[in-house]
Amino acid sequence: MPIIQIDDVTKVFPARATGAEPLTALDNVSIEVEKGDIFGIIGYSGAGKSTLVRLINALEKPTSGTVRVNGVEVSGLRERELRDVRLEIGMIFQQFNLFSSRTVWGNIEYPLRVAGVPKHEHQARISELLHFVGLVDQAHAYPDQLSGGQKQRVGIARALATSPSILLADEATSALDPETTRDVLALLKRVNEEFGVTIVVITHEMEVIKSIANKVAVMENGRIVERGNVFDIFSAPVATATQRFVSTIVTAVPEGDDLAVLRSRHPGRIVTFSFADGSTSQSGVFLTLGAAKVGFELIYGGINQVQARTFGHLTLALTGDDAVIDEALDRIRPVATVTEVA
Repeated sequence: MPIIQIDDVTKVFPARATGAEPLTALDNVSIEVEKGDIFGIIGYSGAGKSTLVRLINALEKPTSGTVRVNGVEVSGLRERELRDVRLEIGMIFQQFNLFSSRTVWGNIEYPLRVAGVPKHEHQARISELLHFVGLVDQAHAYPDQLSGGQKQRVGIARALATSPSILLADEATSALDPETTRDVLALLKRVNEEFGVTIVVITHEMEVIKSIANKVAVMENGRIVERGNVFDIFSAPVATATQRFVSTIVTAVPEGDDLAVLRSRHPGRIVTFSFADGSTSQSGVFLTLGAAKVGFELIYGGINQVQARTFGHLTLALTGDDAVIDEALDRIRPVATVTEVA
């Protein structure tokens, strides 16, 4: 059974003003998150991803459909019945949401108090978490004495205090610089690997998905437009929204101004070869073209690595007899996707 299962969920918010239309934040959304996943949910502002997170921890109830967490349907539970469910869910936020009047130690201790964990158990748990996130020396500092990365580490430690099975990270790195973002993402990966915590990452940054997620759902206008294994999504995006996200970090087929520049600079036919998993298909492309006496020049593209697997898009300018080029391309198609762009 998935640890999180969302089936046919729609969430409609009432109109905010007289004469306005109700807002459909989620439209017939279904996802399954397996235990141990780092599941990414990506979308631009207004896509519905944060509303989806609020359904998982039952801060919102769906207008229709069901939400199950650890096998329990949470959408119909009363507030007091949600307490045990929420103890299984940790949450970290973009703006950290730390208590400014409490020290690092006090912030981490707070959920233990709320959960009713005996006081004599607090010290060992807090000490363990401070060591895990690397903040032992800042235990008695206040949030305004910490950097952004340190604050997020406190947020992660606090979220883990009650040993949840699920961690929700809502734009958790959006307020951080690139180097700090890498450190925080590495820490989240350790949380997943060492504690076995299932993580749902909400983001608008494809680099975050590439760095730590194993599965991803792409949202647009309240719908899931594409979902699957991260490698498959990166190497062969289908939905337009997914292609836009992937294009921010993956150089694929040239278009627009880039294509116009290539056409002006390079004679012959411009063809993109797309392939995955290893260098065999790359070398096959070059060897086949060379054997056919087709002239070629690499003019665009690159090789990418996701989940320890490689894929790439290489655009070549091909020169020579058209019939010879066509025959060579036919021989290449079994090992690479061939797209003639000009």
